[in-house]
Amino acid sequence: MQRTIEIRPDDLSTEASRRLVAFHLAGMHDTSPPESVHALGIDALRHPSIAVWSAWIDGELAGIGALKALDDDRGELKSMRVDDRFRGSGVGRALLRHIMAHARSSGMTSLWLETGNTEEFVPAQRLYESEGFAVCGPFGDYVLDPFSVFLTRAL
Repeated sequence: MQRTIEIRPDDLSTEASRRLVAFHLAGMHDTSPPESVHALGIDALRHPSIAVWSAWIDGELAGIGALKALDDDRGELKSMRVDDRFRGSGVGRALLRHIMAHARSSGMTSLWLETGNTEEFVPAQRLYESEGFAVCGPFGDYVLDPFSVFLTRAL
């Protein structure tokens, strides 16, 4: 039975959201050297240039994702994380499509992202590529990093 995924804006004030962000950061630090961790914590995610959404299934937090405005035309996907209990259930794809639709309706013409390149990140890379993202070089303040893959797509 397919369960309904509800996506809503998130101000990161709930314990569930804060716990998932902390879990995400810890996971990034477990798999990458400190200088290669680009995930954002609660305070950084509350910056006015960033919008955050959470995905809920049957009243349980299933995932989070954020969009950072780089400028009027470009956005960066940030802090995408699906709770381990909901991996493979379409939550990541639903969040990604929601963020892409929001970016498009806000007038953005492209999205960009940085993700890891080790085995743990292969499912994320496959998701992004299946939604039209292509490998590119570093953007914004990023530099070449052996632990990073950079992706972009036109909206």
